[in-house]
Amino acid sequence: MAEELRTKVCIIGSGPAGHTAAIYAARAELKPIMFEGFLANDVAAGGQLTTTTDVENFPGFPEGVLGAEICERFRKQSERFGTQIFTETVTKVDTTARPFKVQSKDRTVVADTIIIATGAVAKRLHFPGSGEGEGGFWQRGISACAVCDGAAPIFRNKPLVVIGGGDSAMEEATFLTKYASKVYIVHRRDELRASKIMQHRAMSNPKIEFLYSSEVVEAKGDDLLRSVMVKDKKTGETREVEANGLFFAIGHKPASDFLEGQLETDTDGYIVTKPGTTQTSVEGVFAAGDVQDKKWRQAVTAAGTGCMAALEAEHYLAAMNDQ
Repeated sequence: MAEELRTKVCIIGSGPAGHTAAIYAARAELKPIMFEGFLANDVAAGGQLTTTTDVENFPGFPEGVLGAEICERFRKQSERFGTQIFTETVTKVDTTARPFKVQSKDRTVVADTIIIATGAVAKRLHFPGSGEGEGGFWQRGISACAVCDGAAPIFRNKPLVVIGGGDSAMEEATFLTKYASKVYIVHRRDELRASKIMQHRAMSNPKIEFLYSSEVVEAKGDDLLRSVMVKDKKTGETREVEANGLFFAIGHKPASDFLEGQLETDTDGYIVTKPGTTQTSVEGVFAAGDVQDKKWRQAVTAAGTGCMAALEAEHYLAAMNDQ
């Protein structure tokens, strides 16, 4: 029989948003319980940050820090203040009755408030050389976050490739021109999906070249990425393009499916929060980090909303006690 636990605050997710919420909630003596996930969305506990090598834009680490290391530090700090952490993935949430119920395969947590910090997973394409492990260049030249990784030494003054045709692709390509010698935008169609202003900004940048109706079919290199094979979809011809970096900019998928429509989301599945807050459509349920942020998606902004969620949960609980 599954174990049942009781808490004032249940946190779902274990990235910078989830752990910041846990630290604040634990220091407020709310005794939070966290489900950190077990390979949820095929990502280790800690989320997208664990897939990043050097994190150089998080305050307090002037020499940079490995993504996996900073996630482990987050975890230790949460535990230090008394957060109870389960390495389990939430399978079901019931927000229709109070107190709320959060379930994994092994236990049920009955909670007065829930903080959802399950993040969003960057979409990636799969072709020879795009993966991890032997023969793959993921995090050895291939990334899904130009803002996170683009300033790394391996990309400076080198040709880079961005895959995508939307606003994110234009924005990331423009960002990369600060460091790259040249940036290729590879798009599978002959027209961009990006807004006119973002198109104009990218097209007017002399460092950016567009490869329309094209797709990357292979990544090649030695210990690091050195080139990509690009196929012209109209002619069928394939050519090798020198590239020391490749960045996927084809969108993200927020990890909100497990909610089964109980909270308001936008058309892409991001949880809708009241502007300026982490409050969701259900009173007492809060959302923090990338699961509710489709624009910035940075570790430091996620941490900020994690702080907000914990403080809002604390205020909500205090108001409940006053009734």
